[in-house]
Amino acid sequence: MGSCTSRLGNFERDALNAHNEYRRKHGAPFLSWSKRAQRSAQQWADHLASEKRLEHGNHSGMGQNLSYMYGQEMTGTAVTDMWYDEVQNYDFSKGQFSPNSGHFTQVVWCNTTEMGIAKATASDGSNYAVANYVPPGNVVGQFTRNVLPAAN
Repeated sequence: MGSCTSRLGNFERDALNAHNEYRRKHGAPFLSWSKRAQRSAQQWADHLASEKRLEHGNHSGMGQNLSYMYGQEMTGTAVTDMWYDEVQNYDFSKGQFSPNSGHFTQVVWCNTTEMGIAKATASDGSNYAVANYVPPGNVVGQFTRNVLPAAN
């Protein structure tokens, strides 16, 4: 991680570091920071907070993970941990998409090289996080070579 990451806020830096730690465990190359992906993520997080609902969008050519939290602090590490915890739902022997593990598979997708993440708080105090990934993961037919089991 270069000098660009030193200018990130705690939320962004912690999320990038957590992603890269999980990716290391699964033999995936580290992600670099994308200002473009982050700007798009911030626009969408702001939109979600204003609408107070969770739905994908505003991420043309990128993969996307979303998160919602209420009543607790939303940190980059906590959001990434929540997405990664779906590893327990992923069947490595089948190597295919599942809605119960799609956040996890995007986090560790080998072919993804960049990410940007942002969060926004709604008027009721609920928090929304949006992570965008370039190139996108969860591509049908490419799971076995992009989602590797954790090394022991």
